[in-house]
Amino acid sequence: MKGIQDTSSLTYRQLMGNGLRYEVPRFQRDYTWETEQWDDLWYDINALRKKEEADHYMGYLVLQTPDNKGFQIIDGQQRLTTISIIILAVLKCLDSLGNAGTDTENNKKRLDALRSSYIGYIDPVTLISSNKLKLNRNSDDFYRQQLVLLRDLPSRNINSSERQMKDCFNWFYEKIRKEFTTGESLAHFIDDLADKLFFTRITVSDDFNAFRVFETLNARGVQLSAADLLKNYFFSVVDESKPHKSEIDELELLWSKTVEKLGNKKFEDYLRYFWNSRNKTIRKPALFKAIRKNIIDKTQVFDIVRELNDVADVYVALQNPEDELWSGKNEIKESLQTLQLFQIKQTLSLFISGYYNLSEQSFSKLVQTCATISFRYNVIGGLNPNEQEDIYNSIANLISKTKHFDISAFKPVYVSNDNFETAFSNKVFKNTQRNHKIVKYILAKIEAYRFRNGITTSGDSYTVEHILPENADDSWGNFDNEAINRSVFRLGNLTLLERVLNKDAGILKFSEKKDFYAKSNSKITQQVAENFDNWEESSISSRQRELAKDAKSIWQVQF
Repeated sequence: MKGIQDTSSLTYRQLMGNGLRYEVPRFQRDYTWETEQWDDLWYDINALRKKEEADHYMGYLVLQTPDNKGFQIIDGQQRLTTISIIILAVLKCLDSLGNAGTDTENNKKRLDALRSSYIGYIDPVTLISSNKLKLNRNSDDFYRQQLVLLRDLPSRNINSSERQMKDCFNWFYEKIRKEFTTGESLAHFIDDLADKLFFTRITVSDDFNAFRVFETLNARGVQLSAADLLKNYFFSVVDESKPHKSEIDELELLWSKTVEKLGNKKFEDYLRYFWNSRNKTIRKPALFKAIRKNIIDKTQVFDIVRELNDVADVYVALQNPEDELWSGKNEIKESLQTLQLFQIKQTLSLFISGYYNLSEQSFSKLVQTCATISFRYNVIGGLNPNEQEDIYNSIANLISKTKHFDISAFKPVYVSNDNFETAFSNKVFKNTQRNHKIVKYILAKIEAYRFRNGITTSGDSYTVEHILPENADDSWGNFDNEAINRSVFRLGNLTLLERVLNKDAGILKFSEKKDFYAKSNSKITQQVAENFDNWEESSISSRQRELAKDAKSIWQVQF
């Protein structure tokens, strides 16, 4: 692989030996591991100690180096930092034993030996440490002056990264202190760990751009954090301009706020939708190359980071119909609820562009149009979403330029009436929780259209009734196993029925079920009882064709 210098499997002991040094780039993200990750690692460590596993694989370390002595950590800093903190917790336990008069001289020797092997060197006069691991700009001072020196950790005036490291240290210290009561057992624990934790180390040349590393390794299945790499790139662009500290602080603040707003939503996904809302469609593998090509100076970096922070609020709201941004905008809210039900995300670039460039009325029309098209194209048609997204993104770009959208631009992804009616007439919805919600949505819409009878299906009062049951017995006549498999999940075989009625209808034969259908408040269910004497495959097909005719009128866009 061009630019890759070395790929090798190494134990933690081998990684830390021979005077090697590791540095987290100063603008890479802070330490973020929490209890969940600490607990997982502790579980794996205990499996090693109990000999349930011979060794434990810690994943890839991706490192950048000019000389194979000093390494910049592209991916792996959270793991290396945590292991270092575990070792420091062990050193603290050894120090406590020595201070308490327990095997003082030997425990001092163990402490010094372990520190020298895995942490680094402390000048005995100045107490300045020279460490094997250097953390980023928000973390290294605390690591060097508090953790490495085994001081009592402060509770005030520490940033979030420092607090996470402090909590990590205390968490492991308590586990280790209770588990190991002698200096010998503590030293054996670390030596054992150093030989049984192993990594795949990938080193790349110093001039091999981090984005090329990301693109190349992701293609090989090595998942790196695109958000970290992009942040590193942006900050490096600004850093080259010899910025004032306030500029770096502002950039750090904007970036942190953006990531915080996104919550559990992937930054990489957000970035792609953001970029495609105003640029030619870019797929994820080529996204970072496009950004690197277009964002090349400090002004551009600040512009895009500010915009990313501003647009993040809207991006999150577009995926949450209950967001206060849609308060009083019922048509938009209802359409977003529909798209959420369908699990549609191809619209996000388009909606970002529409929100910022259209009037509220036009934006509402845009969202309603997409909800209708998504029902035809995605839910019923099951067509290629990539082609759909390309069309949406081209419309997004047009909206960004013209501040207007032409509804005729959606024609390429609008399923024709004939094709829609045919697809709807044959549609099958397997028995899943999501499909149940979609079926209730469809039948409630048809109910309202036919009878102006509004039925609320969002709660548990109505269920999806399979007229022909999945486990139908001989009382159902012409339905053999093959016919049941063909028919039971067809939309024509499904209807709305109150939960209290459904539990009694069960697998009764059709003539008995009709009595329950007649009692329903759903008129399309009452019609099953009124219009059919028997329930056969032809009955299901006939009913589904009738539903399709209504659907064609309900879900339509006027061009």
